[in-house]
Amino acid sequence: MPGKSHVQSEQKALRYSLYGAVGFVVLALGFAMLTNSDAILFDGIYSLIAFCVTLLTLRVAKLAERPDDEQFHFGYTAMEPTLNLFKALFILVACVYAGVEAIKRLLAGGNPAEYGLAVFYGAAATLGCFAVAWLMSRAGRLTRSDLVTVEAKTWFMDGLLSSAVFLGFLGAWWLEHSPWPQYAPLVDPVLLITIVILALPVPLGILKDSLREIVWMAPSEPLVDEIEQRLLDSLGDVDYEHVELRVTKRGRNTYVLVHIVVGDDFTITSIAELDTIRNRSERTLKGWNAEIVIDMLFVRDPQLAL
Repeated sequence: MPGKSHVQSEQKALRYSLYGAVGFVVLALGFAMLTNSDAILFDGIYSLIAFCVTLLTLRVAKLAERPDDEQFHFGYTAMEPTLNLFKALFILVACVYAGVEAIKRLLAGGNPAEYGLAVFYGAAATLGCFAVAWLMSRAGRLTRSDLVTVEAKTWFMDGLLSSAVFLGFLGAWWLEHSPWPQYAPLVDPVLLITIVILALPVPLGILKDSLREIVWMAPSEPLVDEIEQRLLDSLGDVDYEHVELRVTKRGRNTYVLVHIVVGDDFTITSIAELDTIRNRSERTLKGWNAEIVIDMLFVRDPQLAL
């Protein structure tokens, strides 16, 4: 389990995300009514989804700190990738719906909006979203929390959406005051379609990572290689022929199952000697990542390690 300070930092970061989402919902929906912009309305709906999901995230973050019990023998951390999966699905549904509506508006001749106010909104929202994304990303690295890291990605995506709004409406404002004002109403639906295309890779990436954890797939190869190298270094002068490593990640916990196939010269006088080896390896891995859970088995028959 992570230390108390990390847990408090995680909760603090998620609360900041919650406050930021409330502020951006009010800002976006207010400007959507003032400007009659579908792109800004979508930005507001996205922030509203983020607000609702962050409420759930705070609850799941508290649950994930509970120890295992009779109902959840491996703890509550499996709820983290499940929540991230639903968060990605919500965003994907919102993106598809917004894209379809934008195409309908485009085919109908566009959507006139108040571009001067929209430019002001785009600038304010872009700066605010990227600022929150940076704070959440920093907190995610410090706490090693997948929940906070996904929040950071969500805010970064919102920053991309807001920057697209800003640049698009800046262009629309220029068109409105140019010899081609008839093209200005087309900017809002085109901008919304562009936003949807830019936004899709982030929830798809979160969806992919969450599914990997839910179905117990191995984490990324560099992570597995790093764990293996640190584990082998911790074994020191242990006489082994082969080490079979299995790694899976669910939420903040990384579970490592190790089978050590010992050699003919491997001897012990007590079980305590095996515990000494296990404790040494566990200290090494937990010193690198406190959320690692390791089980180590010693076998002589290689078939038992398969």
